[in-house]
Amino acid sequence: MENRAIMQPANPVLPETGFAVERLLPPQQAVVAFFSRVTIAPLKTERVSLDDASGRVLAEGVVADVDYPREPRSLMDGFALQARATPGEFAIIDDVHMGRAPRIHVTSRTASRIPTGGLLPDGADAVVPRENVSVDGDTLTVRAEVAAGESVAEAGADMRRGETVLRAPRRIRAAEIGVLATLGVTSVCVYRRPVVAVFSSGDELVDPAARPLPGEIRDSNRYAIAASLGAMGTIPRHYPTLRDEAPEFESALEAALAECDALVITGGSSVGERDRLPGAVAKIANPGIVVHGLRVKPGKPTLFGAHGGKPILGLPGNPTSALLMLEAVASPIVAALGGAPISSSLLQARLAEPARSRAGWTWYAPVRLTDDGGVPWAHPLALRSFSVSLTARADGYVIMNELDEEWPAGTPVTVHRFLGG
Repeated sequence: MENRAIMQPANPVLPETGFAVERLLPPQQAVVAFFSRVTIAPLKTERVSLDDASGRVLAEGVVADVDYPREPRSLMDGFALQARATPGEFAIIDDVHMGRAPRIHVTSRTASRIPTGGLLPDGADAVVPRENVSVDGDTLTVRAEVAAGESVAEAGADMRRGETVLRAPRRIRAAEIGVLATLGVTSVCVYRRPVVAVFSSGDELVDPAARPLPGEIRDSNRYAIAASLGAMGTIPRHYPTLRDEAPEFESALEAALAECDALVITGGSSVGERDRLPGAVAKIANPGIVVHGLRVKPGKPTLFGAHGGKPILGLPGNPTSALLMLEAVASPIVAALGGAPISSSLLQARLAEPARSRAGWTWYAPVRLTDDGGVPWAHPLALRSFSVSLTARADGYVIMNELDEEWPAGTPVTVHRFLGG
């Protein structure tokens, strides 16, 4: 049925959705179209301690106020000496101790024992490792020439005073926390975490704590989407379910726009008679709908809109489609809210079984990973957009673009891990 519709000559319409095929945008073009019309509202900043900085987005660059290392340090356990005096014999005159400044001056015929990380004593410009020398009592014999600076971390080799070590915006990870602590920075200026309203839409939805009656289902989307948004660095805020016939459908969205930085709604985003989201967004928002309908499987009825610089994301009601569209397509919009890109974990693998797609469409195929002798294999899972468990069974997804129709088994693929996994 879909194929016959696509072959129609003028403005074909997918019968099951009412979407005109030629008006559907590929996912990346849809994101570009969104940003061409919408400027995300500027974010406020706040100062947080290092303990609270992980995962936040740096709003101001960090400049080193000292060199690091501050003084030359040894990179090896060995002996500090003057390189120009090698090879030769040296009198061992002292030991360098961690946490203390050396007390001696090394000459052309003397050396000092030194641990990894120890400060070079005055006069020394190289360190020779223990395994490259022989020691007889207090006499050190070096048989090979040593170059100046060998096994030494010079002052400022890692960070120089006045250097912008961390540029904004960037997401603060454990590595950045370590840099900040090294520089004596105990609090940082970060962007405020955006608050995102999360709605589900549909008369059939009941709370997870309820026992569903015939025709009802527990609302899984709102919780899954909130968890994904939290992994993206936002603060998800749950709102009551939007009922198809409720008179307060539009007013609920308006209230959330007044309280939050963005809206994410699952369900009701298609073009059916009971799909109220497109009409509501067109009525209450400015510029309103920017993109409606993507040339993608699953997730065709995805909607991008905005009001006053606040994104409105309408996701399909099917659980697999909703989560894939949020993480695989809409994440750059969420990232713009937070001020920095959202990095996903990628893994190179090989396709364990053949995979087929539809020419001209982008396909997001969930896969399960196995390991065979250190080689990761990606097993495509049957795409059932209604499934709640599919994305939980999957380790990630692969993307088949518009030009791909079939991938044979063994094809190298990039697996995109789900956020928070």
